[in-house]
Amino acid sequence: MSSAMPGRRSLSGARVMLYAVLCVFAVIYLTPLYVMLTTSFKSLEEIHQGNMLALPEQWTVTPWLDAWSGACIGLECNGVHGYFFNSISIVVPAVLISGLLGAFNGYVLTKWRFRGHKIVFGLILFSCFIPFQIVLLPMARVLGILQVANSTTGLVLVHVVYGIGFTTLFFRNFYESFPNELVRAAQLDGAGFFTLFFRILLPSSIPIIVVTVIWQFTNVWNDFLFGVSFSSGDSAPITVALNNLVNSSTGVKAYNVNMAAAMIAAVPTLIVYVLAGKYFLRGLMSGSVKG
Repeated sequence: MSSAMPGRRSLSGARVMLYAVLCVFAVIYLTPLYVMLTTSFKSLEEIHQGNMLALPEQWTVTPWLDAWSGACIGLECNGVHGYFFNSISIVVPAVLISGLLGAFNGYVLTKWRFRGHKIVFGLILFSCFIPFQIVLLPMARVLGILQVANSTTGLVLVHVVYGIGFTTLFFRNFYESFPNELVRAAQLDGAGFFTLFFRILLPSSIPIIVVTVIWQFTNVWNDFLFGVSFSSGDSAPITVALNNLVNSSTGVKAYNVNMAAAMIAAVPTLIVYVLAGKYFLRGLMSGSVKG
């Protein structure tokens, strides 16, 4: 009994040390977010005092209103509200279309296999490793031919094309572990191609759907390179508008407005991860073991 006590104490001490180290890293990681949030509620006069870590002496939501509407008094700035809704109009169809096409691809590559399906999957998988910069010029040419350049429609097409590789990979791995016996039984009952997909596989794909939505939403919402390359003016997403806002001020920099705009741009991603983040790893692991 006494010999077990030192081991328990050492184990408890190691756990305390581990938690202490994790808390230190969490503080370091969250400090920029804390500075952004507190600065967005400060006036410029208070910011110029130089104490970034201090809480606001007088809380104000004026920087948030200015960042949203662009009504900065005495400063040159543009609101992000229109570009915020641009990003929504890009994210929603891009996630839905790329997710549905990826589900169809994964379904065909696992349950309706054809000659050369491994080569097709290999080519689709190869697209996941193509750097963004390589496709800029050919994609710009394609958008020009289709006459959807500098538009939200063009950005939707870009993100759908670039996201199909990842969504196909997710659904293909998930459907690989789906029992073939259920598919054969449904076929014996007269179920066809679309019935099998919409009535059997898709309702069972909630874990991987969550993974796909989080992955695609994060990539599309946070994208800057495609947004700045294939959009301009009123069709730009919020990431481009945020960059323009930060660089548009001349003379006095509206740091509080810039921080508020950055928080507005980050809120949707934070909400997605807070609400569905715990299902992300669970969904990734759900198709890792074939049973």
